[in-house]
Amino acid sequence: MVFYLIGLGLGNPEDVTVKGLNAIKSAQRVYLEAYTSILTCGKEALEEYYGRSIILADRDMVEQNSEELLRDAKKSDVAFLVVGDPFGATTHSDLVLRAVEQDIPYRVIHNASIMNAVGCCGLQLYNFGETISIVFWTDTWKPTSFCDKIDENLKRGMHTLCLLDIKVKEQSIENLMRGRKVFEPPRYMTSNLACSQLLEAIESKNSETGLTKETMCVSLAAVGSDEQKIVAAPLKELVNCELGPTLHSLIITGTLHPMELDFLKQFYPKT
Repeated sequence: MVFYLIGLGLGNPEDVTVKGLNAIKSAQRVYLEAYTSILTCGKEALEEYYGRSIILADRDMVEQNSEELLRDAKKSDVAFLVVGDPFGATTHSDLVLRAVEQDIPYRVIHNASIMNAVGCCGLQLYNFGETISIVFWTDTWKPTSFCDKIDENLKRGMHTLCLLDIKVKEQSIENLMRGRKVFEPPRYMTSNLACSQLLEAIESKNSETGLTKETMCVSLAAVGSDEQKIVAAPLKELVNCELGPTLHSLIITGTLHPMELDFLKQFYPKT
């Protein structure tokens, strides 16, 4: 039988493809990966639309207990649901490799992800350079290595897609040390916070290759949903723009084509 990796798209239950829905309905077990991204709906809405019960697969299950996911996949179909596209995270590539090692046939059913849906803001996808991640800073840990990648993209006139941090089922240092299975509330980085950290990083690194407070950036929220919102402004202004519901993404623009500039004008803050 087959181990399916099925992309769910970005918005609501109806974003699944027909091929994906058929695979879900035929699978013996259905898992939902629940930590690299989130849907704008809950698990219950998926279960109602698909007509199937769904098992949540957290980070520990996917990364440490993949045997549970692959259990009996040689005898019956198993579906592993991923928000966006299945290969939007390296974790899922590792899962495929584990299936191959066990001679379990796998099939990937693709869907839209933030990696291509960002084209909704009018920036041309082939003008994007390396994608980066911006993580939550702490009082004692404020990494700025991503600035080097932004600068490399800017040198080549390329845009940078910034994927913003998600904290789901995370433990505090104290609970980790005490071995207590107590988890912190979920947190999703907003574009405001990402912009704030970037501004602080600019000050601390004295970047010389292009990223400044005046750099035009684009914030996107809830892409693919009815609540989608896009704002384009210089970094120093975008930090104060509220976008509402998560998930948020951020783009640092490189050299802008005239058509890209014209498209972005509709997303300038209203004065």
